[in-house]
Amino acid sequence: MQKITIKKILNKKNKMPIVCLTAYTKAIAQIVDKYCDIILVGDSLGMVLYGMKTTKQVKIETMILHCKAVKKFAKKSLVVFDMPYKTYVNKFTAYRNASKVINLTKCDAVKLEGGKKIVNIIKYLTKKGIPVMGHVGLLPQTSTNFKVKGKSFFQRKQIYEDATALSNSGVFAIVLECVVEDLAKKITKNVSVPTIGIGASKYCDGQILVIDDLLGLSDHYPKFVKQYSNLKKVIEKSVKNYVKDVRLRKFPSNKNVYK
Repeated sequence: MQKITIKKILNKKNKMPIVCLTAYTKAIAQIVDKYCDIILVGDSLGMVLYGMKTTKQVKIETMILHCKAVKKFAKKSLVVFDMPYKTYVNKFTAYRNASKVINLTKCDAVKLEGGKKIVNIIKYLTKKGIPVMGHVGLLPQTSTNFKVKGKSFFQRKQIYEDATALSNSGVFAIVLECVVEDLAKKITKNVSVPTIGIGASKYCDGQILVIDDLLGLSDHYPKFVKQYSNLKKVIEKSVKNYVKDVRLRKFPSNKNVYK
């Protein structure tokens, strides 16, 4: 099993679609690591695991705990740490926090949201040897309007310029979130690094989804999500069967008892 490196990710552009998923726990990391190129320990854990309303409430200490677990059991995939809200307000804060994250979790890279405004931060981090994944389009940490991006001329221009600036700043990949198809296609064609789409069409160099959405464990499913399982039903059925067995004294049976 060969370890995925940043060089291998870069070499996949225009050749082989890059497969990415989020993971926050040992069990999920062990499964997705067999198949994915990149595992993102996303700040989406705030909502899917802790019931927070937005990612803004996620603390770096929480992210570190989950990333440690994922990295320990991900043997092949590139593990990326999603830097939480306000942990990279300037280049010095960003470097201090990113260094701490990499030292404690041994992750392979960090992800930052934003375009031209954070280019100097990204340049500083990459110059210091910290690999960075970019993120443009819909930015969950700062957006107040959670709608598709790139429909207006102004948005198209801004997102395209942001993606181009990130590509030139030293990132090894760029997440395009909720970006209209033709704009995602244009960006992918013109930037030098791979694009990873989430609600940004098949024309990106790769795709990412939140694992809970894919498995049918979430409460809300945006248009861009394809639900591959309905684990909520499977889990509920298992719990109901357990409750029934306990109430009827069928569990524990002789097979489950120490003699």
